[in-house]
Amino acid sequence: MIKNTLSVLIFIFSITFLYFVGNIYFSENQELKVKKNRDTISKKIQNNIGNLQILANDTDNVIEFNSGYSKESKKKKRNFWKLFKKKKMIRKAAIISISGTSLTYKEINIFKKESPWGVILFKRNILSEKQLKKLTGSIKKIMKDKNYPILIDEEGGMVTRLSNILDNSIFNQKFFGDMYKIDKKFTLIMYKNYIYSISKHLRNLGININTSPVLDLKQKNTHKIIGNRSYSENSTIVNELGKACVKFYRINKISTVVKHIPGHGRSNADSHFKLPVVNDSLRLLEKNDFKCFTNTKSHFAMTAHILYSKIDIKNNATHSKFLIKKIIRKIIGFKGILISDDISMKALKYNITKNAKLAREAGCNLVLYCSGKTHEVKKLLKDTPYIDSFTKKKTSEFYKFLR
Repeated sequence: MIKNTLSVLIFIFSITFLYFVGNIYFSENQELKVKKNRDTISKKIQNNIGNLQILANDTDNVIEFNSGYSKESKKKKRNFWKLFKKKKMIRKAAIISISGTSLTYKEINIFKKESPWGVILFKRNILSEKQLKKLTGSIKKIMKDKNYPILIDEEGGMVTRLSNILDNSIFNQKFFGDMYKIDKKFTLIMYKNYIYSISKHLRNLGININTSPVLDLKQKNTHKIIGNRSYSENSTIVNELGKACVKFYRINKISTVVKHIPGHGRSNADSHFKLPVVNDSLRLLEKNDFKCFTNTKSHFAMTAHILYSKIDIKNNATHSKFLIKKIIRKIIGFKGILISDDISMKALKYNITKNAKLAREAGCNLVLYCSGKTHEVKKLLKDTPYIDSFTKKKTSEFYKFLR
């Protein structure tokens, strides 16, 4: 289990408590309400202090971190990019998943012969720190690529794949959204520390992309599948914390995937099991939900398997050319690599190969497959083309970012 220094932990949360008690000022009319919020957060911190190990790194370490990345020799950089250009990023336009905690013989052959763009890991793939490092190392060795894209869902809260290694269960996005309402400056300091610590663990484990943050705008009827994964019901807070999240991960050389674009918050259904339908107008969505995703500067975004009936009555967002081109690319202005949500989810009504084809035709640059069934992975990749010039260019930018 990854642990940080207890003394630093106690120090940080002593400062946290004093900060809330001594430095937050409000008007007399707001005093009782703010005191209640402050006490609630303080109580939550005290009750969960045993879980807060991953915040034990000080801010100075965050600021100093990047200096270590300038030590690679110019010769190694030249050789890497020479090899990169020679390969011309011959990768298939899919992010696959695997079945267990180590690669099977069939999975090894899939990586060697089919060359998927990347791989995403889940809790079923993780037993311990040592095992996970061995797994990610073996994937990179097979692909002959030290920066091969390896993704994970480590949002915090109810979506944490590393629970066998660290305890990230308290830190859902709502936790930081609630703090942000009380004190923006203090929350950003804490959030920066938190992301520094998570990033340190991810890099150590061989992971370079976190499929976070969730930028769905919370509503009264938001389905529990989103719930506390959303920062807030306030679009400005969602956007500001989302941009901060992307920025802090970038500082620490971890890339992000903003999701679920253009917004899952108004859905009252779980797209893992059925197709959610949102009946709100384009004007309402543009002023609220879409606003959450603007100017995040994330390398990647993930689509929502949702039917927006007032925008495209026939196609869900992942399969809608109009929605991807006009809403995601133009109105929201997302310029990075667009990844479909899992093509094996039941919100999509066809088999995985047709779901993947429709997603690519609509404008998704990569398709995501999460079920880890080897025969389906093989079938999917057989029918998947190599990445196009746009995706090659953006992948090259991602690799340069990792240097």
